[in-house]
Amino acid sequence: MQILLVEDEEPIREMIRFALSREDYAVLEAGDVRTARSMIAESRPDLLIVDWMLPDKSGVELVRGLRRDPLSQAVPVIMLTARSKESDKIRGLDAGADDYMTKPVAIRELLARINALMRRTQGHKETDQLCIEPLTLDLAGHRLIVNGQDVHIGQSEYRLLHFFMTHLDRVYSRAQLLDFVWGQNAYVEERTVDVHILRLRKLLKPFGADQMVQTVRSAGYRFCRLDQGEKKTDG
Repeated sequence: MQILLVEDEEPIREMIRFALSREDYAVLEAGDVRTARSMIAESRPDLLIVDWMLPDKSGVELVRGLRRDPLSQAVPVIMLTARSKESDKIRGLDAGADDYMTKPVAIRELLARINALMRRTQGHKETDQLCIEPLTLDLAGHRLIVNGQDVHIGQSEYRLLHFFMTHLDRVYSRAQLLDFVWGQNAYVEERTVDVHILRLRKLLKPFGADQMVQTVRSAGYRFCRLDQGEKKTDG
């Protein structure tokens, strides 16, 4: 699991990084909001630990921005701060933080809170399957099953299909798909989306499921259930 630690005080970063690394967490570090936003767009961390007081903007502003952005609105956040008043805690939680700890940081408590938060927000996903007939995405095994048959699928096609299956019946432009699937900092041309759409349809075609991925003229792409796709396909 990858954790982004947003903290401008180097000694605190070193202490937390050391503790998390010993628990086999991959730790990314940012000393300000600007760097944190760039790393979030590029690396898609599983959890954030955010200091309240940062040199360019506050951690509260960072969290508010995360909750407004569809790319990051579901990422769990633990806020760290020297502010111990109840009103400050309420403000941090209202901004979108999932948990709140005051400094000085108690490492064992921090690790316990991380584990508890991940169990609440992501733990159930390890055994989940995402099913839209005839497709099943095994999220734990990272594989595609169609009509009970394992189908080899590339990483980009898997991420694209996962996004589609969790965003049914909505039209997304090529630019939006690049942001959501490849990340905002990915230097990829929009035609790359078309290439991977073609590959995904080729995988699904033997099962009669290629029509689930629709082309919407002058707009982008839409994913529908098979019975809907047969009725609504625009191209």
